Amino acid sequence: GKGIAERDGTRYNKTLQRSPPAGRCGTRSGRIRKGTDDGMKFHAGDYEVAVIGAGHAGIEAALAAARLGCGTVVFTINLDAVGNMPCNPSIGGTAKGHLVREVDALGGEMGRAADATFLQSRMLNRGKGPAVHSLRAQIDRRAYAGYMKYALERQPGLDLHQGEVVSLERLADGWRLTTRLEEQFTAKAVVLATGTFLKGRVFVGDVSYDSGPDGLFPAVGLTDSLQRLGVSLRRFKTGTPARVLRSSIDFSGLERQPGEEPVVPFSFETTGELRNRVDCAVTWTTPETKRVILDNLHRSPLYGGKIHGVGPRYCPSIEDKIVRFADKERHQVFIEPCGLYTDEMYLQGLSSSLPVDVQLAFLRTIPGLERVRVMRPAYAIEYDCCDPLQLSQTLEFLDLPGLYGAGQFNGSSGYEEAAAQGLVAGVNAALKIRGREPLVLERSSSYIGTLIDDLVTKGCSDPYRMMTSRSEYRLLLRQDNADERLTPSGRRVGLVDDGRWAHFTARQEQKAAERTRLSQTVLPPTQEVNRVLAACGTAPLVTGGRLEDLLRRPQLSYAALAPVDTGRPVLDPLVAEQVEVELKYEGYLRRQQAAVDEQRRLEGRRLPSGTDYGGIPGLRLEAREKLAQIRPGSIGQASRISGVSPADVSVLLIWLSAREKSGEEPEGAMKAEEEAPS
Repeated sequence: GKGIAERDGTRYNKTLQRSPPAGRCGTRSGRIRKGTDDGMKFHAGDYEVAVIGAGHAGIEAALAAARLGCGTVVFTINLDAVGNMPCNPSIGGTAKGHLVREVDALGGEMGRAADATFLQSRMLNRGKGPAVHSLRAQIDRRAYAGYMKYALERQPGLDLHQGEVVSLERLADGWRLTTRLEEQFTAKAVVLATGTFLKGRVFVGDVSYDSGPDGLFPAVGLTDSLQRLGVSLRRFKTGTPARVLRSSIDFSGLERQPGEEPVVPFSFETTGELRNRVDCAVTWTTPETKRVILDNLHRSPLYGGKIHGVGPRYCPSIEDKIVRFADKERHQVFIEPCGLYTDEMYLQGLSSSLPVDVQLAFLRTIPGLERVRVMRPAYAIEYDCCDPLQLSQTLEFLDLPGLYGAGQFNGSSGYEEAAAQGLVAGVNAALKIRGREPLVLERSSSYIGTLIDDLVTKGCSDPYRMMTSRSEYRLLLRQDNADERLTPSGRRVGLVDDGRWAHFTARQEQKAAERTRLSQTVLPPTQEVNRVLAACGTAPLVTGGRLEDLLRRPQLSYAALAPVDTGRPVLDPLVAEQVEVELKYEGYLRRQQAAVDEQRRLEGRRLPSGTDYGGIPGLRLEAREKLAQIRPGSIGQASRISGVSPADVSVLLIWLSAREKSGEEPEGAMKAEEEAPS
């Protein structure tokens, strides 16, 4: 059954075990290799897909590959760190909630895990339009990690292995992976999901040392191996706030922030009642906080030149905020629980790399934290990641077939961005092994498509964070209709099973029937109807009015019309939300759909994979260099490359048309998955 089960005091979704996938062909040989260049090394197994890293990207990649029938192994330095949340104990947020819904619609696990282990849920941006409504939930971080580890352990066709991969070598038909314990594995495809572990180095004031997040070991051996393969790497940086003891916080004068009822789930498949279990609190920094930080800024490794990695633009440390926003006298701080069975609290908004004594000093200038006790000091961490311009839209390396990147390794930040990329990389690794067309999500189809297109087409100079403003089509790409946009794609690739597909099609049928009912039902201008309209501040009816026309009025809603809409059937809340939004914004949606159709026309003009851009007359030098580097799959992708002008796009269109007229087909170009109509 579905729903929430209690196990060892922690909530878990019951539906973890799935039927073994057809075509499973991973093997575990456990034999000693002799007489090879490797000497006496233990050959631990042959797999189709190997995933390096079991964070949010690695989990989705491994589950997707295994669920598509590939024998899969996922490596992690420490089994207790599977699904770890080394930074904020939350899932979702502005635009990030959209990504979680999309991962779920495609058949991923993050949404179900969040629903099973959340502590508090809120819908952000309620006061704005539906395009930016975003779900965010506080998560019990240990319960979430336990859920994900259990999901990996119980997935047929998937092995979870503790070991640091220190070497990656190309073979004629795949890859050889060697761990620090000299175990050797082979795989046809490899997904790199190393997070912040790759040559991780932690900074706290003048102190720095090699480390992964949360005091775990870093991955120090793999960087050299990747550089030998020709992978271009760079250093990025992120950070996290201190964790403090709940009993040392004075909540009496702080603003209480409860969850919202009823709770809206992340997963389209979550059923049953969900309830909030904890409150958060809000406080603010003070002028004294600012003074303490500025007086000690010279002790920050960020400003002292010790940190060379590029930090996230949209999630700066508190010392960076104090400097960059010098006119602001205070900054908001959210006090959030890390779990139901711990008194460890997270201070959202206070990321820092200052020395521990300075951290304690500025924390105690903040209302409610005057006597605070620090359990884990804040720190910054540098790590190696790749330049995503080396990747195709399938997240496969352009020059290293069978090697994929996902998550922070690709230059992004955030759990949700990582999970989205992990799912796409894992799916495409499996599809390539099976000889099937790849999953390429258009930016007009999803935030996932936007995220990947931005990374592989535009690149990133700092850790990439998803925001609703990054999409040109955000009214079409709402979180409420993620299933309508992407579940058909999940079904086509094989991640959406029969039961889920039946639920989805039932919702679509109910939605179509409701749209028909609203267009055919006319309310008469009775006294009761006009009383309801007047109470909502909208004009009364003089003649009969169709329900769909009334719902288009901004002052009216399904709830407001309930007393006079007596023939309304019992609707799935999601269906009611989608219908109302589509009616109210119908004109805007049509306009955006026209823009999507034009963009898809350009995406349909495929560019040959081996195009010699240097031989196309009329292209500017910069355009030739950028096109040769990124190797776009279509005119549409080429048009979004920095340095390719509209004139260059016109040259490409003329060249492509001439090529097509001469009978030359653009062989080898990627085909985009068809998307369900928005």
